[in-house]
Amino acid sequence: MILNLIRANVLLFGLSALSVAAEEPFIVVQSTTSTQNSGLFDHILPGFEAETGIDVRVVAVGTGQAIRNAINGDGDVLLVHSKPAEEQFVSDGWGVERFDVMYNDFVLVGPKSDPAAVKGGDDIVAALTAIAETESTFASRGDDSGTHKAELRLWQPIGIDLTDVSGTWYRETGSGMGATLNVASGMNAYTLTDRATWQTFGNRGNLEVLIEGDPRMFNQYGVILVNPEKHPGVRSAAGQRFIEWLTGPDGQSAIGSYTQDGVQLFFPNAN
Repeated sequence: MILNLIRANVLLFGLSALSVAAEEPFIVVQSTTSTQNSGLFDHILPGFEAETGIDVRVVAVGTGQAIRNAINGDGDVLLVHSKPAEEQFVSDGWGVERFDVMYNDFVLVGPKSDPAAVKGGDDIVAALTAIAETESTFASRGDDSGTHKAELRLWQPIGIDLTDVSGTWYRETGSGMGATLNVASGMNAYTLTDRATWQTFGNRGNLEVLIEGDPRMFNQYGVILVNPEKHPGVRSAAGQRFIEWLTGPDGQSAIGSYTQDGVQLFFPNAN
């Protein structure tokens, strides 16, 4: 009898706890390491959460992994930076609609000694060609992230089979941007990085920006609601509210006001 009462109370308490948890609004945002590691989310999310009461839980991984996570239903909103992959995500029915949010750019960093002699140029393909011809060490993320996808697109016109040179002068870290920059710093290697991560990276060693300003290094971010028709558990109302805030005046202003050492890291451009 007493045992049955205890079991009933435990069950009642458990159901009550689940009910309370269900009433606490939150969303899961599958996003990139650059938005998290740069400090952007720490800057903008408190404003959204205070205004709406919706808690935002960020999963920061490479773009490719973020998309796979969203396809698996492990998120409500996708915020990444590889437009072709984002458009494919929507085209395949996994996302509702894609919206531009903000942009910055990629930069090529490398050792001050610059063995490939690329410093000061603004042609990224010419710089990569010189790196390949001199077989200067290049550290690639190699992780299917947005930065890695962009890097592969930039190598494409050169016609190099990166599989053939992998492990020689071309080194794939399989890691995030911060870890890859650490590898590049330790090896005096060249690497491609988004500017926001570079600006907030502390262990630069002998690395410096060598190539910037090529239009092909433009870096656009987009946001997408995961399709609730594919995953009924998606918190679509809260997720849509976040997207509307992010692409609206308050969110765009918050993004534009974020700086590090006086440098603006992201530029809002939602339509």
